[in-house]
Amino acid sequence: MKMSIGKRIGIIASIILSVFWLFPYIYTICCAFKPGSEVVAVPPAFFPKTFSVENFSGLFERMDVWKYLFNSLSTSLISTIIALVLGSLAAYAIQRSGAKLSILLVVLVLCLKMIPTSSISVPIYGLICDLGLYDTKIALIIVYAAVNMPFVMWTMLSFYEGIPSTLDEAAYIDGASSFQTFRKVILPICAPGLATAFIFTLFLAWNDFLLSLLLTSMNAKTFTVGLAGFLSAYNLDLGPMCAGAFVFSFPVMVLTLVAQRYIVRGMTSGAVKG
Repeated sequence: MKMSIGKRIGIIASIILSVFWLFPYIYTICCAFKPGSEVVAVPPAFFPKTFSVENFSGLFERMDVWKYLFNSLSTSLISTIIALVLGSLAAYAIQRSGAKLSILLVVLVLCLKMIPTSSISVPIYGLICDLGLYDTKIALIIVYAAVNMPFVMWTMLSFYEGIPSTLDEAAYIDGASSFQTFRKVILPICAPGLATAFIFTLFLAWNDFLLSLLLTSMNAKTFTVGLAGFLSAYNLDLGPMCAGAFVFSFPVMVLTLVAQRYIVRGMTSGAVKG
């Protein structure tokens, strides 16, 4: 079967857009493996003339990489699990309640999802300081879970709407409680949605900079804040920064490629109404 002209144009346009999207990341990787002199050379060269790990050596010498990576991973992972558990339960209760108040709650969830983090960062900072949790991983976990929970709820609401309520009624007739129905009947069906919400919420917490900058100083500092230490008013050390950006982003790229089919399956499943 011959490919239509429209499909060929779409494929070519997708390739061009992908190249434009990947260009900054590929250039960052190339700079990570350049000597320091080549990174700041004028005019710049795209590919390294000399392969070097000088930037990685400088990164590990001037920054506690493993500690900051562990802080980022632990806070992101724990907060994502908390947001996923509480958000999926809350979304199920809202969607299955059938009360008029549920509509108001759905609108409230949407409004919470639209609030930019920068507009609530200062009140969050004051609250965390009043609780005595400044510069602790517990503070980041609580804040990340609270900030990302509306996203989980909004994602899961679309999946619950696609599940007929007759399944709940059948479970109730068999003697199952609401929680048992949710755990044994609804969750297995919504597994793609849970996977999608988990991955995107994990990325939101992993990539955070503003909240971590405000709520940490030394002990709970994440990798993004630690990497910003290479930028000062009098110096911009691009080589180690590019190396750190590669170290920080490479696991995310690998996880995205591995979980791509689950993300697509989750998004397409949520678009189908039962």
